[in-house]
Amino acid sequence: MFQKIVVAYDGSPHSKRALDMAIDIAKKYGSRLYIIEVVDPAALIGLGVSPVPQTVLDQLYQKAKDDIEEAHKRAAGLETEGQVLEGDPATSILEFVDKVKADLLVSGSRGLSTLKRLFLGSVSSRLVSEARIPVLVVK
Repeated sequence: MFQKIVVAYDGSPHSKRALDMAIDIAKKYGSRLYIIEVVDPAALIGLGVSPVPQTVLDQLYQKAKDDIEEAHKRAAGLETEGQVLEGDPATSILEFVDKVKADLLVSGSRGLSTLKRLFLGSVSSRLVSEARIPVLVVK
C-alpha cells in the first residue's frame, strides 16, 4: 500500500514524532523512507536579514544535514534516503513528493494559533490541502 513514504523533518519534537510514526508504518509495509528537510533562506530575508550571510546559510545547511543523519539513525534497519531541499517549505516538499512518486506524506504539526493560521497559513495546512496523496499530520 505505502511503498514510498516521505517524511518532512526538521529535528523539532513534532517532526520527531512524525518520523517515529513513519518508521512504524514503513516497518509494517516494507516501505522506502525519504527523509527531507527544507532550508528556506527567504524566511531570513522576511525577518530583516538581507543579504543572508554565507556563514548563516552554511549553518542552516549543516543543521539540516545533521538532522537527516540523526533521522537515518532512528530509522536503522529500514531503506532510507535523505535530502536537503531549498525554497519555500510546502512547495519544495510537494515537488519532492511528486518527483519520487510517493504514496504517503508524513509531517509534524507546529500548532500555529488560529489567528496565525488564518493570516499566514502553515506548512502542514498547505500540504494537506495541496498534496495529491494521503497526508498524515502528527501532533
